[in-house]
Amino acid sequence: MPDLLTHVLLTYAVATLLAIRYRWLRPAYVTVGMIGALIPDLNHISALVSSQAVEALLGIPFDWDGLQTGGVVFLVILIGTVLVEAAERRRVFILLSFGAAAHLFTDALIRVPEGRSQSMFFPITLYQPPTPGLYLSTDIWPLAVTVLFALIAWYIVRAKE
Repeated sequence: MPDLLTHVLLTYAVATLLAIRYRWLRPAYVTVGMIGALIPDLNHISALVSSQAVEALLGIPFDWDGLQTGGVVFLVILIGTVLVEAAERRRVFILLSFGAAAHLFTDALIRVPEGRSQSMFFPITLYQPPTPGLYLSTDIWPLAVTVLFALIAWYIVRAKE
């Protein structure tokens, strides 16, 4: 699962470097951004609970793949934002959104047979933007690059302290 770790490490690296500029961006908030990077991959829950089981339980049509669309990701971000203390909601919303947006953006770069990424802008439009096909989700080199980037970010921040 190098793809999921790549998303989390990329968000960690960027948020850690942003912490140099924004003093409020403490490690706890960096973690919130990393959690945001996990949101679009919540559809992997389907390995444990099938869409049909949830559909039978709820009595309405259901599909886990909806979690990879921008609209459903936005709803999950709103739920996560409401669950925190009112004073923290703005920062949590920003960081969850940042992590999820970084994830969706890097997913849009993945090489897929159809040449189109997922419907990131659903429910506004069903348009699937073309993907440049820079890498496969199973490639290991994007993970290696983000591990290096995360280590550099970690070192830069620690050296400034």
